[in-house]
Amino acid sequence: LQKSLSETFGADKYSRARKEVLTYMFSRPMQMALYFCTGVLDDETLFHHYALNVPFYTHFTSPIRRYADIVVHRLLSASLGARSPIKMEKEAIQKQADHCNDRKMASKRVQELSSDLFFSIFVRVRP
Repeated sequence: LQKSLSETFGADKYSRARKEVLTYMFSRPMQMALYFCTGVLDDETLFHHYALNVPFYTHFTSPIRRYADIVVHRLLSASLGARSPIKMEKEAIQKQADHCNDRKMASKRVQELSSDLFFSIFVRVRP
C-alpha cells in the first residue's frame, strides 16, 4: 500500500499537497477518540487502548493546547497527590467532556470539508 501511495504522490510541485490530502482521506475511517469521565462509566473495558493493548489508558497533550488536556492534567495531578482535588462533580466533568467532543467533531467536519474542497479544486485544475 505504501509503495502504491508513494507512486501516486509523484514528484512534482503538488506531490506534498497530494500526499497530505490522500493520507488524510485514507485515515478518515479510523475511529476518533472521545473524552469521557471514568467516574460515570461502569464498563472498564472502555478504558482499554486497542492499538497499545493496555487495559487503562488516558491521553493528553500539552495543557496549553486544549481545555480537555488541562482538565486531564489537573485530575492526574490530584490523583497523584500533587495538587488538591478538583471541586467538580463527575457529572459536571462529563458535561465538559461531551462539550469538548462536540467541538472536536465539528472541527473535524470542517477540516474534512476543507480537504474535500481543496481536492476537488486540485483535480479540476490539474490536467
